[in-house]
Amino acid sequence: MVAPAVDIYSTSINGKYRKGTGTSDATAIVAGAAALIRSKYPYLPAQEVAHRLTATAIDKGPPGRDDEYGYGVIDLVAALTADVPPVGFGSASAPAGGGPTTATGAGPGDDGGAAVRGLATLGVIVAAGVGWALLVRRRRRGDDPPPRISR
Repeated sequence: MVAPAVDIYSTSINGKYRKGTGTSDATAIVAGAAALIRSKYPYLPAQEVAHRLTATAIDKGPPGRDDEYGYGVIDLVAALTADVPPVGFGSASAPAGGGPTTATGAGPGDDGGAAVRGLATLGVIVAAGVGWALLVRRRRRGDDPPPRISR
């Protein structure tokens, strides 16, 4: 799956904004999309959230999954509104108002603990990666010699 990763505006330090390019920005967009799907369909298992994102992606390149675009470009509106059939045979109908599909055994009394832990882990990994990148960038700046002053 691909998401926008060029000239993405985001927050920066000291209350400013920045324009960035790279996979970190695209990763944040996909993670946010997954969070929105989980918000709309709280009983949807993590596997179904991923399936909903890939099934509704806009196919680019050769038909189907390919090495350049994966399943295609993320389409958040379709991921939130399309009627997507469940993955495999282990899925059943969701509880009323709970979403389009849910795994067997999940329901109003089930907090979807495994899916929540999976998404929380993903969030921690993304946050750690961003923190590490900022730390490395700051250290590189610290290694630069001070500017020469002409007298």
